Amino acid sequence: MEDTHLRLLRLIEARPELSQRDLARELGTSLGKVNYCLNALIDKGLVKVRNFRNSSNKLAYAYLLTPRGIESKATITVKFLKRKMAEYESLKTEIEQLQREVGQHQVRELTARKPE
Repeated sequence: MEDTHLRLLRLIEARPELSQRDLARELGTSLGKVNYCLNALIDKGLVKVRNFRNSSNKLAYAYLLTPRGIESKATITVKFLKRKMAEYESLKTEIEQLQREVGQHQVRELTARKPE
């Protein structure tokens, strides 16, 4: 859920005017999940909701990060980055191992063939 919260916090920071439906579309997730996550972020004090009083659409809201939300986003981003870097290093090691195995297999095939 932390990844979803991070993506939602980043999107809210960049485009606070987006509706929940727009947020769901941008994140590629359901409206219900966005609603659930937004309510969790609001309950934690990371996001606040503002109504556009001058809007012709009285249901229009802006979702804004609170100072605590900005701090939390930075913390989650650091954790996310560390996890992704570890995944990258692990994948890089696995790829190198597979390349060595393929290379050894190809050498064995070449040396096993009889010259014509």
